[in-house]
Amino acid sequence: MRKGILTIAAVGLLTAGALTACGDDSSNDPSGSAKTPKIGVILPDSKSSVRWETADRRFLEEAFKAAGVQYDIQNAQNDKTAFQTIADQMITGGVTALMIVNLDSGTGKAVLDKAKSQGVATIDYDRLTLGGSAQYYVSFDNETVGKLQGEGLTKCLTEKGVKNPVVAYLNGSPTDNNATLFKAGYDSVLKPKFDSKEYVKGPEDAVPAWDNAQAATIFEQQLTKANGKIDGVLSANDGLGNAAISILKKNKLNGKVPVTGQDASVEGLQNILVGDQCMTVYKAVREEAKAASDLAIALAKGEKKETGQTVKDPEGGRDVPSVLLTPKAIYKDTVKDVIADGYVTKEQVCTGTYAKLCAEAGIS
Repeated sequence: MRKGILTIAAVGLLTAGALTACGDDSSNDPSGSAKTPKIGVILPDSKSSVRWETADRRFLEEAFKAAGVQYDIQNAQNDKTAFQTIADQMITGGVTALMIVNLDSGTGKAVLDKAKSQGVATIDYDRLTLGGSAQYYVSFDNETVGKLQGEGLTKCLTEKGVKNPVVAYLNGSPTDNNATLFKAGYDSVLKPKFDSKEYVKGPEDAVPAWDNAQAATIFEQQLTKANGKIDGVLSANDGLGNAAISILKKNKLNGKVPVTGQDASVEGLQNILVGDQCMTVYKAVREEAKAASDLAIALAKGEKKETGQTVKDPEGGRDVPSVLLTPKAIYKDTVKDVIADGYVTKEQVCTGTYAKLCAEAGIS
């Protein structure tokens, strides 16, 4: 991952030390009447999920390069102060559109409001900023993501023939609105089973900042609290799922306890192939990045597009013009679909001992 601070030369050109940018910034018009389109993107981190650097950055860069627009993509690395500093530098540096993945709604709102006050167009990417002022929101149907996870865990528990299974929850970060939506989705599937006593609700914890190391500690505590009796783990993404699997391995329970995930990461897909993870949810980030970049490019040029969809901001009460894409559940027999879509490569997934498992799963 490239790190650095965006610096601007006197004539408004990006210096050689700046992060990736393309195009020519010939606008030095103090009136702002002839600003060159320039797009800033702030990604959240690289630890909660590898997707931000391996997929989102890549696909956004491809789209901006193809459109010939100037851009700057930086990663806040889960640092709220850095997030605000990066935003300030981008606004000062002349971005005409700013796309953010907020770390929390408070920080995100402050950045969006400042951008708005400076005449910079804004987009919430992947996560809605509650009470924010973004002109667009681009993401997946996140309640559906959670519903697919709940259905997946139910499917895997049924296949294992577990009676009255104890189900533990590893929820996402409490500051991420998406985590709230995921939980609403899997609760819609699992809560009726808890209510009917078909399933037993086990320990439940949110994982701060989606931190995988904390997730392992939390799950170990959950397993201890449950006296080793956990039959299924609803983990909100592949990173949290792998953290749970690492503890299950220590206790020789991996493969016996179904674990869910999300993001279709290389590690998650390998866990599915070997039988340690029940399923994941694939979100075609290329499509998400394409939808967001199309809107960002239009906004950067002073244009607006109709999305035909809105999402209600529950805090601000605003209907935010949105693009919501459809996620897909992935099991062992459909791992090949993620590879065929170009999200990850066969070379990444089918290494070493996974080569035989890939062949068995129809990955050619």
